[in-house]
Amino acid sequence: MASSTSLLPTAAAAVAAARRSPSGQHCSSPFALPSLLLPRRLSLRQPRRAAWHAVARASASARSLDALIFDCDGVILESEHLHRQAYNDAFAHFGVSCDPAAGDAPLYWDEAFYDDLQNRIGGGKPKMRWYFGENGWPTSKIFEAAPSSDSDKEKLDWKTERYKDIIKSGTVKPRPGVLQLMDEVKGAGIKLAVCSAATKSSVVLCLENLIGLERFNGLDCFLAGDDVKLKKPDPSIYITAAEVKLGVQSQNCLVVEDSVIGLQAATGAGMSCIITYTPSTSNQDFTDAIATYPDLSNVRLEDLKLLLQKSLPTGIFKINQC
Repeated sequence: MASSTSLLPTAAAAVAAARRSPSGQHCSSPFALPSLLLPRRLSLRQPRRAAWHAVARASASARSLDALIFDCDGVILESEHLHRQAYNDAFAHFGVSCDPAAGDAPLYWDEAFYDDLQNRIGGGKPKMRWYFGENGWPTSKIFEAAPSSDSDKEKLDWKTERYKDIIKSGTVKPRPGVLQLMDEVKGAGIKLAVCSAATKSSVVLCLENLIGLERFNGLDCFLAGDDVKLKKPDPSIYITAAEVKLGVQSQNCLVVEDSVIGLQAATGAGMSCIITYTPSTSNQDFTDAIATYPDLSNVRLEDLKLLLQKSLPTGIFKINQC
């Protein structure tokens, strides 16, 4: 990942110059900016905060929206209840049970539990591995005894096929404003990407059915959970998208997410993020997002460009803390 100074050439140059006196000696304060870098009315005797804000404004104004990156589940489609249905259908079909006292009753994740689980752990297999790790590996119609080997545990991803059946049913629609914004971005020549923590096969199916083959094939980048070693909130998927697939700087990317897990992944990659929340994520702390919306129905490309220009780049804080 590029360093903060390479991401922010304007601010970095200002701070680097500020740390050297005219004789080339190191200055102790990053706010001792030479007068040629300051606005006309800002003298060296004005407060340090004013000098720093001048640098921040100069850096922010230089940002451009080069890529818009969508998460899939919760952003392109409201999927939490669909995933929960798929898990419970699979648990019932395969007779999955972690509790011997429950008899023949299969495992069942209620709405309150699943809302908490999906907002803490990204990805389908990681959810099940965590749950079974905490509550004991289950018995089922596939395994009379709880599986012990890693290869057998990998077979426990029963719900993916059931989820695909739900998506293919034709009853699931994209969230408001998604298609319009995608088309506006592509029409403006800005790069468009989808980065999801979910299994690639299920994400491909979702995108083909919800945004259509033409939009899917027109994406400049598509990454799923299978493409990176670590899931969100780790920023790997967004760093890979910017540096390897899109060839753009992280500071010029804007991410659309629905949860704090996704927000942490985006900001960890040095990207600004807007939130389009769902009923299960509406109460999360989105302080680090540059904007929050109930959906994208009233969000236009020009709105996003202005938001990105006005937002303070993540790298600014890194420089300020040196």
